[in-house]
Amino acid sequence: MRYVQLRAFHHVAIAGGFSRAAEELHLTQPAISDQVRKLEAEYDVQLFDRQRKQVALTPMGEKLLAVTHRLFDAEGQALDLLSETRALQAGQLRLVADSIHHVLHVLSAYREHYPGIQMTIWSGNTETGLAQLGNYEADIAVLGDVAPSRDFEMITLNATPIIAFAAAGHPVAAQRSLSFADLAGLPLVMRERGSRTRRMLERRAIEHGVTLRYAIEVEGREAVRDIVATGAGIGFVSDAEFVPGKDLMRIPLSGPPILMEEALICLRERRESKTIRSFLGIARALTTRGGD
Repeated sequence: MRYVQLRAFHHVAIAGGFSRAAEELHLTQPAISDQVRKLEAEYDVQLFDRQRKQVALTPMGEKLLAVTHRLFDAEGQALDLLSETRALQAGQLRLVADSIHHVLHVLSAYREHYPGIQMTIWSGNTETGLAQLGNYEADIAVLGDVAPSRDFEMITLNATPIIAFAAAGHPVAAQRSLSFADLAGLPLVMRERGSRTRRMLERRAIEHGVTLRYAIEVEGREAVRDIVATGAGIGFVSDAEFVPGKDLMRIPLSGPPILMEEALICLRERRESKTIRSFLGIARALTTRGGD
């Protein structure tokens, strides 16, 4: 087994094909194919299912990819360490966030300090965010309702209550608050399964002995907002994420607040990556300053 063979396998796996892997490594496709073929032949294993032009990992390939993720991430950390004296003038940072509102101040400060870093930001709920971290598809996640774990490095950003909201012309828009008994009789517009907002509301409803019935289930916070604005039902969101306007009215939920904590999260084994460490450092500084 040679380094070049593992590197070829790794890039084919993450790129999803031999041609794209060859482009990323600045090699020819036959050279990449030859390295993978030699690796499979040497250990008498099949790492990819090759059907027509599609390439998919076999179960053995999935297991090896988990190992090569750690291998090449460690290589990147070694390069970071050896180039510690250099400024962060280039590179990339991938974020997945259930709501970007909570980290906008960190993004702004980071861009000011490190304008050469290319940032990619995806939207995702708690379940998909944790999965992307674990699969090395994202470097940092902005999530909530994540239990402390030895696997993760976490920085708490804030905690805000869940509120209801309705179209300005909806009959309940003028109410000072809504109870869970009220919600049981109203048409609700709810996020998809896996959404933290949905999970926390359902948990509190059970405590009140109430069953919530959803008129509409939809994926994504923006879609909920657009549907609620038509008057089709009542939506829910963290108070920090509610965007006020003439078309929507904020309605508090009665009783003890359902607090949604937001945190920056990365895999503990990757916290020494230079880009990750620099982003977390700015977040810590801003969080500490905000609490003074």
